Amino acid sequence: MNITQVMEVKPNPNIPPLAPGDTVKVKVRIVEGEKSRIQAFQGVVIRVRHGGAGASFTVRRVTYGIGVERTFPIYSPQVESVDVLRHGKVRRAKLYYLRGLSTKASRIKERRVEKVLVPEEGQPVEQAQAEAEAQAQAEAQAQQPQAEAQAPTAEQPKAEVKEAPQAPAKEQAQPAPAQQPPTQEKA
Repeated sequence: MNITQVMEVKPNPNIPPLAPGDTVKVKVRIVEGEKSRIQAFQGVVIRVRHGGAGASFTVRRVTYGIGVERTFPIYSPQVESVDVLRHGKVRRAKLYYLRGLSTKASRIKERRVEKVLVPEEGQPVEQAQAEAEAQAQAEAQAQQPQAEAQAPTAEQPKAEVKEAPQAPAKEQAQPAPAQQPPTQEKA
């Protein structure tokens, strides 16, 4: 008998879709006696295990030269939130090879992710797209005067680079005649 048959498993809404190589900040509720607090753990996701109620993800970080890995269950209510800081560009599903690398060598390149347009409640998709395009045009126009300010204008002369004249190749191949020191005439 499987636990998913006995009770319905609800995913934690505070956990976004994760992929190996992502740099995340996980906030976990820690209970110490009667008090509880939230502890943050920031690192790189080295694996994501799917599989129903037992799904989890493992985060690795290096602190003071010592590697620390923590595994967090995806369906646990103890995980308060997961913030994806960077999306990593990797070609493997499990990044166990990072364990053998130094901190500097284990850096992962960033993968560019396009923003997904989600319309607000009651807002048509076309209107949301038009607003996004208008905002993109406004950002482009804001960047354009900065580029014009950096470009030289007609009032500012460009720096001229003068090249030294080069001798023809035939003259360079011939050795220069030796010059004799001037002789003094006796009077």
